Amino acid sequence: MFGLMQDWPLLCHRIIEHAARCHAEQEVITRSVEGPIHRTSYAQIHARARRVSQQLDRAGIKRGHRVATLAWNTWRHLEVWYGVMGIGAVCHTVNPRLFPDQIAWIIDHAQDKIVVTDLTFLPILEQIAGRLPSVEQYIVLTDNAHMPDTQLKNAVAYEAWIEAADGDFVWDTFDENTAAAMCYTSGTTGDPKGVLYSHRSTVLHTLMANAGDSLGAGASGTIMPLVPMFHANSWGIAFSAPSMGTRLVMPGGKLDGTSVYELLQAERVNYTVGVPTVLQMLLVHMRERDLELPDLRMVACGGSAMPRSMIKAFLDRGIGVRHAWGMTEMSPIGTVGGLKSPFQDADEEQRLDILQTQGFAPFGVEMKITDDRGGALPWDGKTSGHLKVRGAAIAKAYYRMNVSILDDDGYFDTGDVATIDNHGYMRITDRAKDVIKSGGEWISSIDLENLAAGYPAIAEAAVIGIHHPKWDERPLLIVRLNEGKSATRDDILTFMNGKVAKWWMPDDVVFVDDIPHTATGKIHKTALRDRFKDYRLPTPGA
Repeated sequence: MFGLMQDWPLLCHRIIEHAARCHAEQEVITRSVEGPIHRTSYAQIHARARRVSQQLDRAGIKRGHRVATLAWNTWRHLEVWYGVMGIGAVCHTVNPRLFPDQIAWIIDHAQDKIVVTDLTFLPILEQIAGRLPSVEQYIVLTDNAHMPDTQLKNAVAYEAWIEAADGDFVWDTFDENTAAAMCYTSGTTGDPKGVLYSHRSTVLHTLMANAGDSLGAGASGTIMPLVPMFHANSWGIAFSAPSMGTRLVMPGGKLDGTSVYELLQAERVNYTVGVPTVLQMLLVHMRERDLELPDLRMVACGGSAMPRSMIKAFLDRGIGVRHAWGMTEMSPIGTVGGLKSPFQDADEEQRLDILQTQGFAPFGVEMKITDDRGGALPWDGKTSGHLKVRGAAIAKAYYRMNVSILDDDGYFDTGDVATIDNHGYMRITDRAKDVIKSGGEWISSIDLENLAAGYPAIAEAAVIGIHHPKWDERPLLIVRLNEGKSATRDDILTFMNGKVAKWWMPDDVVFVDDIPHTATGKIHKTALRDRFKDYRLPTPGA
């Protein structure tokens, strides 16, 4: 027996249709690439997105065709998203921070027919355009007054392009399993891999993001996503905010501490999400000028672990903190770290312990940890294992790779090593490829990095394993100091001493001017291991 309910496909463009009906005048504010602050509304974005659809239809874009974007978080980018998805085409967000060769490979692999770009990224596209035979047209997200001369094929200013449409266009209703969006992983080895999201998975992920213990800000709140729309769909906020009618503030391409603070303060933002490097720049700007953000109620941080000292810095300013963890393959939310009732009245150190975890899974995500043979491990908060996931918005295969990426029980191996406690809080202890194996035991590079980052003179810390003749590997701490600050090896090791097991302590500390990062802002451990491949520890070690 089946239920007697309406067949109402879960389609992405229904989200902006809902926002235009129920939250028509809610603002969307952007720091434009050209400079000025731009204000629009969900109703206007909906209307202009239909013009995008109309123009794409006239250009011959059909269901399943891929349209690429290289763009910042702006109202125009949002319009393009919904315009592409509304006709059943696939919005392919390309990370412009990748190397040009990688960008060329990705666009060619996806066989994108149109590329939509911000002014910022025209030089990259002009450099690689000859290697993109599938691309038929370039649309530049600006107006005629700011449109530069370019030799890109059939290039046109976005505002002139949509002005040619009247918006008298009806979006399709189609199977909810139709592909909606595409994002390539930025793995440090091998070619990037395409993750293809469906309308169904995206809408279900939106509902997960809207939960009170997740990223939900509600119709009375204001949210500013500092994570770009080319990073796993800006953690879904470009869908979740309009679905709830949340006032949306878009930072454009300016993510320095000063610019971020200005928007947060001027627009009285309540919620923001970003990666530690951006949030650290914000904190430094506030600390140096003795500034506060009285309207900011919650910061969610992902991409890499937020150091305990950073969590405390926000809490001391009356700003709540939530860790978030996920992956491109997960749309991306896997866990978010709200405080469950047993910890609401805990002391400060206990609360910090919980807030340092990556949080617990929302409904729609199932997790397990396993040993090397795939056997399930206990949720005791101590036992580390390979973290595996399955759920409604998690990939089962990569684009144009006809191979399942799931185990026999339908779980995807995240490549992370983690513990899960009896309350369901998950804590990443390392990437499987980054964990340090010393004397047959695992040492968490992440825990050591977070501890070292608490030393006042340290701007950033990274830990890698160095070969050791007796213990196999020993940890090397790599440190970048804050400008104008000084510290010695002994200063830092003395600070860390007693805060971790003695055999975890780094065998040496090296000081560097820069620590490399991946295109998604994570510490590039592969590059560091290559840089220090010939390094020799100064002592036999523990």
